[in-house]
Amino acid sequence: MLSIAVCDDEILECSQIAGKIKLALEELNAPVQIRQFHSGKELLQASEQFDIVFLDIIMKELDGMKTAEFFREKTFDGLLIFISSSREYVFDAYEAEPFWYLVKPIAYQKLQRVLKRAVEKTKKQRREFLIVNSERQKKKLFLSDICYFEIRGRMIYAHQTDEIFHFYKQIGLLEQQLQGKGFFRCHKSYLVNLSWVKGYNRQEIILDHGEKIIIAKRRYEAFCQELLNYMRKSGGIL
Repeated sequence: MLSIAVCDDEILECSQIAGKIKLALEELNAPVQIRQFHSGKELLQASEQFDIVFLDIIMKELDGMKTAEFFREKTFDGLLIFISSSREYVFDAYEAEPFWYLVKPIAYQKLQRVLKRAVEKTKKQRREFLIVNSERQKKKLFLSDICYFEIRGRMIYAHQTDEIFHFYKQIGLLEQQLQGKGFFRCHKSYLVNLSWVKGYNRQEIILDHGEKIIIAKRRYEAFCQELLNYMRKSGGIL
């Protein structure tokens, strides 16, 4: 399901644009969840990760340009679509790397075309990730890049092929967060990414790059079943 934000300080216009977006995506058979915001500050305070953000440029207090700048700093890498009643900001807007620039009033057919392209691009580039905090900075960890998570005390180590990143988090909370995302807790100290599993036996799991991690005896049967289900979903078994 697509997650879309519409930010416009004109409440009526914000509602109308959101309505047009919903109608256009229904016609494209694209399930969507839309949230409306009436200021840049309100949008920046949102905890959700959006696939597409429609952002008005001319707003009181915090304008669209500044909002976009701050939003990008929050590691937003979705599609940004500027909306404005004027064309004069077109060239300035491109510093924020927008996907499109729409001029009000937004023609419905034009919106349909832009949304169709946006949906196609979102499908191609969608990669799930975690935002974690470490040493007073936030970092985006793409799940597909993580071979496994290792737990040592209160510290979690995300093992990737080229680096290891550590952060504080309770393993139980991380396990819940990764439910349905292709990870399995094969041992009290490890959460393995099933897409990286090359082989296994009752004692250990062999990953694509040759590394081996322990599998607990009592979790072996559940691991086998979970891996089988994952392979069926991802096309590994016909």
